[in-house]
Amino acid sequence: MSTGTKELIRICEALAEDKRAEVADFARFLLSRQSDERWESTIAEAKPRPKLEAFLKASRAEGGEKPLDLDRM
Repeated sequence: MSTGTKELIRICEALAEDKRAEVADFARFLLSRQSDERWESTIAEAKPRPKLEAFLKASRAEGGEKPLDLDRM
């Protein structure tokens, strides 16, 4: 176990239960942001994605030119 992990455990053990829950919520938030950043990085890459391009072209052919309506999803 890393020293950072051990320190975090000691800190959490010293906190009241409600504050431990807040720390856990914040840690979950950080994890979700990490995932978002990874997706943003992947999307921003300039490398060609022929399978994705083919899928998008086929999808447009099936569904017309209307963009996705997120309210209907």
